[in-house]
Amino acid sequence: MRFSGYQKFVVAALAFLQFTIVLDFMLLAPLGAMVVPALKISPEQFGLVVSAYAFSAGISGILAAGFADRFDRKKLLLVFYAGFMIGTLLCALAHSYTMLLLARMVTGMFAGVVGAASMAIVTDLFPLSMRGRVMGFIQSAFAASTVLGLPLSLALSNRWGWNAPFFMIVAVCTVIGGAILGRLRPVTAHLALRPDKSPLHHLVHTLTTRPYLVGFATTALLTMGGFMLMPYSTLFIVHNVGIPVEQLTLVYLITGLVSAIMGPLIGRASDAFGKFRVFAFGCAATIVMVLVYTRLSNVPLWTLITVSALLQIGIFSRMISSSALMSALPRPADRGAYMSISSSLQQMSGGFAAMLGGMVVAQVDNGRLLHFEVLGDVLVCTTLVSFVLMAIVNRRVAGAAVAAPQRLDGEARQKS
Repeated sequence: MRFSGYQKFVVAALAFLQFTIVLDFMLLAPLGAMVVPALKISPEQFGLVVSAYAFSAGISGILAAGFADRFDRKKLLLVFYAGFMIGTLLCALAHSYTMLLLARMVTGMFAGVVGAASMAIVTDLFPLSMRGRVMGFIQSAFAASTVLGLPLSLALSNRWGWNAPFFMIVAVCTVIGGAILGRLRPVTAHLALRPDKSPLHHLVHTLTTRPYLVGFATTALLTMGGFMLMPYSTLFIVHNVGIPVEQLTLVYLITGLVSAIMGPLIGRASDAFGKFRVFAFGCAATIVMVLVYTRLSNVPLWTLITVSALLQIGIFSRMISSSALMSALPRPADRGAYMSISSSLQQMSGGFAAMLGGMVVAQVDNGRLLHFEVLGDVLVCTTLVSFVLMAIVNRRVAGAAVAAPQRLDGEARQKS
């Protein structure tokens, strides 16, 4: 099944939107080596800045979940995207630890709902058989932020200071927001399903539906391990692996390019060979490469790039296939709430992981990080548990797919 012209626009618009959200979040990790000395903060305080964004996004997503299925998804998306732009502008204007911390909280408060609304739109507009490809393109925003956003951001920060990239994100957001406002059609089919009159009841219902709980737990575990590594990866690469700060751009450029190429291919493979099979491959690749990556020390640049690229392939295989498969869990009337809660748990577990990572790692006088490999071991454990949970999700989705035609056939026989 091919994409229509309008579907191509939707995928492109949401991918570019995701690019700004991801870049805004990922930006602090490579800027860590600049932000820490510029604001005179410790690695633990830096982890708190990352966590503040995540916890803020998590809380706002929970609060918005009860209302997420009561409005046109386009309007919901645009309102929260505007708030995200304001938060990013505040980050650009921050020149102290306190100001940056508050700015990240504002940005996260809106960013979490933006991601949830985007995923709900994808689920509403695309059948499950196409969602692997859609998720492949949208999740490639992570790669695009690495290939295009991070090198450009690092170049801007080297010339005008670490705040400069946030001004760039605001400019890109303005263009994308205008395109969505002008061309995206209203997404209102879910309103015909008569959502709960009480937002609180809708929230409680979504939180207590048993199949959804498995999806929530899987999302939290998938996020937790990666977020323990991400905020400290730049410090690890510079001080443990021995790669100069000036060569970080090349590292992110090449690994991001590999991810950008592989993302759509992984999405296509998910639709063709099965989303759970691709997820299983991603888990295996992630476990092997994380054990290698977190134990690197004073290796050549190309060794680091090779290991990082292979690790990215494993992570992307998990992300794309799991997003596509779990999108089939919620009923149409619950999609907005489910995606909001899922996004919240993703952000909050990520924030908790970043904060926990700051407690585990320690930086000695020469800058070297201690106990970084412990974070990798935790990621391996969360990956194994998430594989078991995803197997349960896969059985539920497959069972629902089989039951639906049988239910329709039974209804047809009763009518006849």
